[in-house]
Amino acid sequence: MTLFSPLRLPNGAVIPNRIAKAAMEENMADNDHAPSDELIRLYRAWARGGAGLIITGNVMVDARAMTGAAGVVLEDDRCLDRFQAWAEATRAGGGQAWLQINHPGRQMPKGLGQETLAPSAIALDLGAQSRMFPMPREMTPADITDVASRFVNTALLAARAGFNGVEIHAAHGYLLSQFLSPLANHRADRWGGSLENRARLLLDIVRGVRAAVSPDFAVAVKLNSADFQRGGFSPQDARDVVRMLGPTGVDLVELSGGSYEAPAMMGAARDDRTLGREAYFLDFAREISDVATMPLMVTGGIRRREVAEKVIGSGVAMAGIATALAIEPNLPRNWERGNNDAPALRPITWKNKPVASSAHMAAVRYQMVRLSQRRATTPDVSPAWALLTSQLQATCSARRYRRWMATRQTFPQTPTVAHNDVSRAPRADPVRSGE
Repeated sequence: MTLFSPLRLPNGAVIPNRIAKAAMEENMADNDHAPSDELIRLYRAWARGGAGLIITGNVMVDARAMTGAAGVVLEDDRCLDRFQAWAEATRAGGGQAWLQINHPGRQMPKGLGQETLAPSAIALDLGAQSRMFPMPREMTPADITDVASRFVNTALLAARAGFNGVEIHAAHGYLLSQFLSPLANHRADRWGGSLENRARLLLDIVRGVRAAVSPDFAVAVKLNSADFQRGGFSPQDARDVVRMLGPTGVDLVELSGGSYEAPAMMGAARDDRTLGREAYFLDFAREISDVATMPLMVTGGIRRREVAEKVIGSGVAMAGIATALAIEPNLPRNWERGNNDAPALRPITWKNKPVASSAHMAAVRYQMVRLSQRRATTPDVSPAWALLTSQLQATCSARRYRRWMATRQTFPQTPTVAHNDVSRAPRADPVRSGE
């Protein structure tokens, strides 16, 4: 097995190589919060680059719940033609195209002016930045059922648009990750307490999606290997959740880690002087692999071919690459030709990790915007400048989003399947390893 060997998933679909373009939050929606022309051009560049799997950035399942003001929303078919164009551009290079679907929970900026929902009424603890996020309202059982239905609905729409699969985001402190974490989930009902209860919503959504889509449509999960917070979601919890996911028909689990409060998923604040620290979730993957009945993918800081090869050589099925592909979209083809490119941004050494994480994300977005404009990337961009321009753009986008929300008379109703209790969806047969 090499970096350029194909991978057959449990559902029979084949990914042509072991390099995945991991999700990054682009915030490049058009005025209808559908994929913009710029976003489609960006994904066409990645498709040409040769990654075997391309996973989109966050796509929201509910317009009222956004990770960013210029995010993409897929909750009805009004702009399905734009999603079809996005899927077609993403598949153009011959790789698989998966839509990452998400709900932010309490990680929604206050400036968007929407009510924030979470498993429990526990605010984010970001020090001085905490004021940027509102106190969430604890979700009712009806809220939980509605969210689960929306994930299923968005997955069905993704299939109609021509995507090859979806990745259900249960990492990085977003809603499903909040349910999994004992720090964010203090519920005393069937969705709180034991890990089995805290994992219930994720498992119900996975079963509901798997039952609703066709067998050849991939269903993946992005999961934290740990929250990196004392008392939070632990590596042992991650092992147990991966074991629980085994019988649900999941085709791949991507392992990452952290949240807004502990941004371990951002390499900017890490010391990357050594080879081993590039793939900084690989050790967790090794610990989890013995209970995984589905292929695993590791994402986090990979930018060198030798590190990606180390990941695959360890038995992990896919190497997920994010920042390096925002700098050099042709990285997979360059590596296949024998080049040893190792794209990197200017290091960020700021002591405030949440701010450093925001600056890293801003610098990554700066590269993606340039690619969408068919311009050369500038990896040496000042993190402070990238953060400032990103904040100005976010302010303008937030005003536009609030105006857009004010014009909406009613929220779209989800289709019949979404009104069912997805926890009652039939379980899929156990899957075999995709290796």
